[in-house]
Amino acid sequence: MTDSDARLPERDPAPTPTGVWRRWSRSVRFWVVVALSTVLITSLTSAYVVQPFVIPSGSMEGTLQVGDRVLVNKLAYQFGGEVRRGDVIVFDGTGSFDAEAADDGPLVGLVRGVVAAIGLGTSSETDYVKRVIGIGGDRVTCCDAEGRITVNGEPLDEPYLYPGDKPSNVRFDIQVPEGRLWVMGDHRSDSADSREYLGSPGGGTVSEDRVIGRVDWIGWPIGRWSSLRSDHG
Repeated sequence: MTDSDARLPERDPAPTPTGVWRRWSRSVRFWVVVALSTVLITSLTSAYVVQPFVIPSGSMEGTLQVGDRVLVNKLAYQFGGEVRRGDVIVFDGTGSFDAEAADDGPLVGLVRGVVAAIGLGTSSETDYVKRVIGIGGDRVTCCDAEGRITVNGEPLDEPYLYPGDKPSNVRFDIQVPEGRLWVMGDHRSDSADSREYLGSPGGGTVSEDRVIGRVDWIGWPIGRWSSLRSDHG
């Protein structure tokens, strides 16, 4: 070895293209796993515990506004919990408010489920949000001499009604079948609810089996964070 060779500084070998690719590939795999795990956990939570739901219309104003993201408690009626008058619920209107839904296929269903799980859309076009006015066995009538809806002969106090709205412009007198619900929007003049489907199967009532969950919280926008637990019953 010559003197000039001895004076050359030591250097680390330059990374090979294969080594760079391996490190980049590991990084990509890590973030893919993180993303898939996040989607999986969110989807499972949405499917069994709490589901975000975007309010699509003004039928529940002024309690809920168009675009509100609410959190639907899917365990509210499990383990002995019962639907109560005054609860705000999300339900599948198939067979009562809607005809039997067409099957869009597994791919469309998966995409819709993921979108709903992260709160960017509703899980189905047949999902509705309304307030429970009558439960199985109730006689719900509109209206008494003062224009109030009565349940089993007792007038309802409805402080949640949209300002200026009457309890109902449609007269009805219905005995709610057991296992079914009579539901109405808080913005009565802008709500297609049980009154709209009096002549449909079920007489406008919704099967309790179609209830997805109870709306317990407004989660977005931040300025509207609040609990929506019902004190009516």
